[in-house]
Amino acid sequence: MKHLFLVRHAKSSWADDTLTDRQRPLNGRGESQLAPLGRALVRSGAFGGTIHASDAARAQQTLAGVLPEGFPNNRVYIHPELYTLDYRRLLHWLRTLDTDEETVTIIGHNPALLELAEHLLKHPPAKLPTAGFVHVQLPDKPWHKVGPGKGRLEAFLTPREFSYQQFARKQKKRARTTGDEPGQDIPEALTHQLQRMRELEAGVKVGLDDEFLHQFRIAIRRSRAIAESVEEVTGDKSLKQSIKQLKSQAQATSPLRDLHVFLQDLPALCEHNSELQTALSTWAETETDQEHRALVKRLESKRYRDATHRWEDQIHSRQFRKLAGRLTPKDIRKAVENRIREFNRRTAELLHNSPDDDIHRLRKLLKRIRYLMELDAKGWKRPLKTLKYRQELYGRFQDLHVQVELIRAFRARAPETLPGAVDGLKERLEQQKADARRQILALGGLDGAPV
Repeated sequence: MKHLFLVRHAKSSWADDTLTDRQRPLNGRGESQLAPLGRALVRSGAFGGTIHASDAARAQQTLAGVLPEGFPNNRVYIHPELYTLDYRRLLHWLRTLDTDEETVTIIGHNPALLELAEHLLKHPPAKLPTAGFVHVQLPDKPWHKVGPGKGRLEAFLTPREFSYQQFARKQKKRARTTGDEPGQDIPEALTHQLQRMRELEAGVKVGLDDEFLHQFRIAIRRSRAIAESVEEVTGDKSLKQSIKQLKSQAQATSPLRDLHVFLQDLPALCEHNSELQTALSTWAETETDQEHRALVKRLESKRYRDATHRWEDQIHSRQFRKLAGRLTPKDIRKAVENRIREFNRRTAELLHNSPDDDIHRLRKLLKRIRYLMELDAKGWKRPLKTLKYRQELYGRFQDLHVQVELIRAFRARAPETLPGAVDGLKERLEQQKADARRQILALGGLDGAPV
């Protein structure tokens, strides 16, 4: 089979009207698109053959920004004829390629690239944004025999799917609720988080930017915290099944998120021991691929879709709005105060030798307190600021706990691999975890006073 990658250049600038169209450079946003685009192209196999780019400045900058380090110069070509808006010229050029070329990547311009995809595919994408690309698989025939509708769409990726930074440009992480009208604020907050979950799903499935999964987990946890609070304050049990589903969804993402954090921290953890870093990263990347496939399978399952639709129906129902409408700002404050009392009680019971799970439970309770406070952010300004440091410290403790467990898992899988270096790393992490525990014990309880 032959593989054709059609890559549209990154976002260009129109700031200087003295430049010709061919001379226009990338703008700041375009430059920020290059690194994630390069990673996406590497993962998709776009650099397995030859790279061909238009001679326009914006295409040249895109080419320079996405090429992997050390990519052979003799596999990179610049063609003035690829600076075109006419797909028929691209098609004519494509048909002149050597028969031996199996993977070809073109960095060029719209509408020519999109229209070429429309010519080759029976079901092409509707649009091709800047820094997006289409991967087309073609029959294993000479390029001069490329015909209409003979291609198969292997992948179509846009910056919103492989870069959280690009996705988040105009996104709000949470609804702007005042806390004055819970009957309106709570359904609005839950609807917003559900919408975020759905929009983040594509990036989670693509798996090229870990931040998609992190934000997906936050959206689930915010939703669960609000739903639990409504149930707690009203005593109504109609949300019990939905809360259970949200908890299950969050738990399903935990192993993958733990591996993401571990891989991000490995360079610092291994302290320039490249052999140790290579061994651990190879193992962790294999585990990550397995966990990612399992999560994608779950997100594409009928069971997950049905649960999501039920949750949507529930938060949009008249019954739920009526239930939420029974709450007042005073009720939300009371729920926060109850959670703070529970947090302080559990904190007072914490000892230097308490199980790690006790601190983990406190960390989760801390997050739920914060999400509740955010329903009435203006009423909890000071506590919200102090919670940030606590969350970072408890999160650091949990990360260290997970990293120790992952090191143990690696040791069980490969007992003969660098035993001294692995044991030394484990001891260092356990010492850091003990230090974090002492800091947590020194903090004591939370101040439950609002504002």
